[in-house]
Amino acid sequence: MKKRILSLLAALALALSLAAPAALAADGDTMLETIRVLGILSGDENGNLNLSAPVTRAEFTKMMTAASVYKDSVGAGTASLFTDVKSDHWAGGYIKLAVEQGWFTGYVDGSFRPDNTITLEEACTALLRLLGYDASTLAGSFPDAQLSKAKAVGLLDDLSAVQGQTLTRQDCVTLFYNLLTAQNSTGTVYGATLGYTVTNGEVDYAALVSNDTKGPYVSTGTSAAIDLPFGTDNITVYRNGSLSDLSALSRYDVYYYNENLRTVWIYSDRVTGTLTAVSPSRTAPTSVTVAGASYTIGTSTATYKLSSQGGFADGDTVTLLLGMNGEVVDVVTAAESSGVYYGVVTASAKSAATSATTSSDTTSVQVVTTVACTDGTERTFYHDGSAQRTGRVVSVTVDQSGTTVKSLSDKTLSGKVNAGGTSFGGYAFADGVEILDVDENGGYARIYPSRIAGVTLDKEDVRYYSLDENSDIDRLILSEVTGDTVDYVYVTSASSSSMDMNTSGTYRYLLDGQSQTLSGSTIYNISIGGAALLYEDGAVKNLRQLEKVTLTELGDLSAMAGNRKYALAEDVQVLLKDSSGDFYATSLSEINAEDYSLTGWHDDLGYAAGGRIRILIAVPD
Repeated sequence: MKKRILSLLAALALALSLAAPAALAADGDTMLETIRVLGILSGDENGNLNLSAPVTRAEFTKMMTAASVYKDSVGAGTASLFTDVKSDHWAGGYIKLAVEQGWFTGYVDGSFRPDNTITLEEACTALLRLLGYDASTLAGSFPDAQLSKAKAVGLLDDLSAVQGQTLTRQDCVTLFYNLLTAQNSTGTVYGATLGYTVTNGEVDYAALVSNDTKGPYVSTGTSAAIDLPFGTDNITVYRNGSLSDLSALSRYDVYYYNENLRTVWIYSDRVTGTLTAVSPSRTAPTSVTVAGASYTIGTSTATYKLSSQGGFADGDTVTLLLGMNGEVVDVVTAAESSGVYYGVVTASAKSAATSATTSSDTTSVQVVTTVACTDGTERTFYHDGSAQRTGRVVSVTVDQSGTTVKSLSDKTLSGKVNAGGTSFGGYAFADGVEILDVDENGGYARIYPSRIAGVTLDKEDVRYYSLDENSDIDRLILSEVTGDTVDYVYVTSASSSSMDMNTSGTYRYLLDGQSQTLSGSTIYNISIGGAALLYEDGAVKNLRQLEKVTLTELGDLSAMAGNRKYALAEDVQVLLKDSSGDFYATSLSEINAEDYSLTGWHDDLGYAAGGRIRILIAVPD
């Protein structure tokens, strides 16, 4: 049975809040955000970048400093070097550095003229000097020689400014991005000399954000408890991947910030349950198991608390505070932070537990219940009371008094999910809403609102829902709505026999590219091709044939069969069939409709949000 989390959209949301997507050539947004995160360009007191504004010579020296190895070493004050640059001039330190390094020179009258706007040829001259190109590497006279060399090394790529033109802040975005990807006089990519990753003319923006992002920090209270070096005005705040504000900050939230981007990321992910294991040892732990799931330890604070020197032991009820990558940032007691989970029971049984005391060993009977929680994580809880029936909707409360598992009656709702996937049944979906699709055999799949956008759900499709303090749906448990809980296979051979009242069948199939065999006394109405593997009480109940379609066009999210469009399952299985009839698992990106004959198998099993292509067979033309 399939038990999985469809986390693509969540991953994308996080990636988009931290980084721009890679491309063959950097687009304007990527360039701008790269230059912003490096501090080469920053907004005014209101956060405005003023990209159309002209750039002065003084401003350009500051930009160059931020784009150099000296970005963290320029002081606020400096001695007066020029008649028009006094010791208290805001750019005095940058101008002094630029002159000392030979990037800029003053005028013969002893002035620097810091407020003069800078032209393309002046900027290129300074940047070529920064790259190590001196007069001996230039052919001709100023400004033709400088502009010719600038073009040769790539400084002028995608730049619209021409000789004699004053540069705008937008021009400088392009110019400095080109600087990072250009080669210096020794043949080394300049950005690489600063420690940045540059590949195929692209600066790794995600790595820049990560390197310049400070954290993790654990909040001790409200937003007033956050100490941001850039203040709290005109900042961008994400909470769990969605736009938010600092008022949403709560105690024990984990947060990060990036000063150049004036951005704060807040995460409220936490796990509360019984601590059952620390690996590989208590001396130097690197992972911890709580509520049956393992988590990587990500900070020295968490390492200490979970080590033999810390205050936690196996059997304690703890709360793990998780960071942006799901790593453990800190650990607190359940008395400090309780946890409540909702989900469906996948297993539950009584178990005898022995605990050592100073005087004797005592044995008690506890119930061990495993729950597929609405966040897509399967957790194991230890509690008193009765075992729970598999498939039962439950809530689990873990606090200082222990763990309580409570059976919940079905709470149904019907209606149509709007086309944008933002509301259902008269309620809006809360930011970060947790949606779980389950089947009666313990299979589950975490899905996201877009997966059911535009779908009409009847009462029998909804097992349970809950509302947050804003009366928005924050948890939704569905019953076999998507078909994503099913195992889809490609049957490669099917044989059956019936002799002397005895029947037998043997079926070979591929599941996620792996060959498996099903044999027994049951004969299934199945032939070679795509099929759904259906279970009952943990055993195969049926094989049902999928519908076959010949595909004429193929995209990343959908495919065409003539005039009909089919959505592709996010985990569509792609099999390449060679000339000998053997199958090999491959990826969607490796095939196309021009060089391959494509056959799709889609589920036609009555799921409200089903009908997706689950298996795709590609045969080279």
